[in-house]
Amino acid sequence: MDAENIIKWGFIGCGEATEKRFLPAFAELAHTRVTAVMGRSPEKTRAFAQRHHIGHWYTDAQNLVTDPDVDIVYIATPPSTHVTFTLMALNAGKAVLVEKPLATHYDDCLRINRIAAALHTPCFVAYYRRYLPYFRRVQEIVRSGVIGRPLSAQIRFAAPPRDLDYNSRNLPWRLQPDIAGGGYFYDLAPHQIDFLQFLFGPIVEAHGITANRGGLYPTEDSVGAVFRFADGMPASGTWCFVAHESAKEDRILIIGDSGQVSFSVFTYAPIHLQTEDGDETLLVDNPKHKHLPLLRDIVDHLRGRSICACNSVSATPTNWVIDRILGKI
Repeated sequence: MDAENIIKWGFIGCGEATEKRFLPAFAELAHTRVTAVMGRSPEKTRAFAQRHHIGHWYTDAQNLVTDPDVDIVYIATPPSTHVTFTLMALNAGKAVLVEKPLATHYDDCLRINRIAAALHTPCFVAYYRRYLPYFRRVQEIVRSGVIGRPLSAQIRFAAPPRDLDYNSRNLPWRLQPDIAGGGYFYDLAPHQIDFLQFLFGPIVEAHGITANRGGLYPTEDSVGAVFRFADGMPASGTWCFVAHESAKEDRILIIGDSGQVSFSVFTYAPIHLQTEDGDETLLVDNPKHKHLPLLRDIVDHLRGRSICACNSVSATPTNWVIDRILGKI
């Protein structure tokens, strides 16, 4: 791709997340433009395109991926459709950015990787936390040796039910395994597990226990897991999505032989560093549009200026871990 070309994006999925969290980042990106959008509703898709001055809109994904005015396709749909739309775009010769998790089954991730490699076409995954200053600061702490040699890691997450969780006749799509791949665990845990693998390399062993303790919906609402990294370091995690408000928690703790560091994944609470020199609280600001650093790296990759490693190959181990914990493989 010519390094001076404008990178032209097509969106599959034009929901609230795309409009309010993803699209605003493009206003701060050079050398890029959104040229097409696809959605199921003609009225909503046309209105989305008009609001954002997007030249082409479609209700058929095939029309979008074959649009000659599209270089890369962003797939912002529920996970059950990721593999279909990703392979459709790759086979049309288009680069892809797909939302996490990459697919609803580990085997589908492998299919995506094989096709992308055979076609020499990049497939990126939206694990944007790898790029945020908050998490880069955690990475610096761990790699600097200030907490010594990492010995173990713990994930702790608890949240109360959401209002929609009580409506058993009209549950959110994230609680429908045939659409989401699982429940809230499948939606949220990938960000936590991906970041730990970004820090420590691949997890090579994982085991989980799942339960439905609240009875609000059919899928799991409580999960416990243990896993081991390639260097032998053990880690564990607990997730509860029906907790009392007073039990809310969003924390990862990394214990080293000279100290420890804890941080959040979703609330960006201050990083807490503890060493023999004392306790330190670190405030780290992220950019207003949190997808921006990842998008900039992808655009630079497509313009031949850098290599973006946040791709489907690096994202696949997280699907393996999730599927192992849930007993899918």
